[in-house]
Amino acid sequence: MANEAQSEGTICVLTGEVKASKEKVKFNVPAIGSCVVVAAYDVKTGVSAVAHIMLPGVSPPKSYTPHTRYAFNAIEELMTKMDELGSNTENVEVCVVGGSNVLKRKDDTICQSNINSVFHILQAKNIKIKATSVGGTERRSIFFDTKNGQVYHSTGNEDDKLLYCFISDD
Repeated sequence: MANEAQSEGTICVLTGEVKASKEKVKFNVPAIGSCVVVAAYDVKTGVSAVAHIMLPGVSPPKSYTPHTRYAFNAIEELMTKMDELGSNTENVEVCVVGGSNVLKRKDDTICQSNINSVFHILQAKNIKIKATSVGGTERRSIFFDTKNGQVYHSTGNEDDKLLYCFISDD
């Protein structure tokens, strides 16, 4: 399978998309509201991927596309794409960002359902969650530079802050 990006390129990951690369790239996911984004990195091979998940749960009807808007399908696709690029699930670590109630509705449960669904699926697959920035009422964004393994995020109008670094300085 060919990579989905050129070396040193920037890949924008839109709602319902899953993108992966074994090249050094920059993943950008702007304006994350109730969606949850999973940024994944294989610490042995450097294979990376990002899933922008819109809905909790499992497979929608077969006629519905894209199916990767759903948590289970998106995480399955993320792991499949990483495996195809030479990753080993045992070496995959993730950061999870999003799940905000940006509309500030008291009866809105989609945000927490998204967070719970993603956490449950990752834990069931024994995928290590290294850092999170979830919940609240402010939109988020994420920037993942696979060259240095750094995941940055912002909340609301704040500047980007380092969330996690997959690559140690050792």
